[in-house]
Amino acid sequence: MIETYKQDLVGKSVFEKFGKALPLLIKFLDANADLSIQVHPNDEIANRRHKTFGKTEMWYVLQADENAKINVGFNQQLTKSDYLDHLKNGTLTDILNYESVQSGDVFFLPAGRIHYIGKGCLIAEIQQTSDVTYRIYDFDRVDKFGNKRELHTALALDCLDFSLEKNYKANYTEKINNVSKLVHCEYFKTNYLSVIDNIIRKYDEIDSFVIYIVVEGILNIVANGISVDTQMGDCILIPACLKNIELNSSLGAKLIEVWVD
Repeated sequence: MIETYKQDLVGKSVFEKFGKALPLLIKFLDANADLSIQVHPNDEIANRRHKTFGKTEMWYVLQADENAKINVGFNQQLTKSDYLDHLKNGTLTDILNYESVQSGDVFFLPAGRIHYIGKGCLIAEIQQTSDVTYRIYDFDRVDKFGNKRELHTALALDCLDFSLEKNYKANYTEKINNVSKLVHCEYFKTNYLSVIDNIIRKYDEIDSFVIYIVVEGILNIVANGISVDTQMGDCILIPACLKNIELNSSLGAKLIEVWVD
């Protein structure tokens, strides 16, 4: 589609920078067990090692079981030597920052930040288009043949950010029929919209496609005379050439708005 519609689909600046590659991936992650502890490289390391982009991402929690948690970052200031000692002694999980989560929570994960998704979390993930993941620890699980999964200890070491943050959760306030800023970084911008009845979104100042992720309710989208009904879990790509979008929801709907700046 990008090859056919070029800048009309993704925007002139996006097409000039990324060509036929869509620069964002949207994923839904449903963790029925704790996922592995991992980290992603930044652009420089990923390009040098793998000729690809790094992976900065964000999470929006769609649903979480009682007592569900995630790991984002460390719970103390560390040196590389401290980290290696804990890794060697099997106490890595003692230095991780854990967050109890509920629906609507948002977390930003720049490249280099250690993380994992715990059991019972359903998460919408917005990320750079990259599949490079360095697995640090997989809780000593084995497959049916008794083999552990491959770990990337040495590769991960050069990527990890050992700094301590005061707050890992992105704070925002819901505004009815208005925009609430979520994560704005160099790779993507995200807003939260709560729609009751009708609002108009204008994108004259954005030279990019826009993606809507419906996270709650039923939403009707009207663009260029075409009407589309959507519901929770739907992702909709709005071509860059469409600048006026009408959003309708008689019972109320909530969505994440994503674009590339």
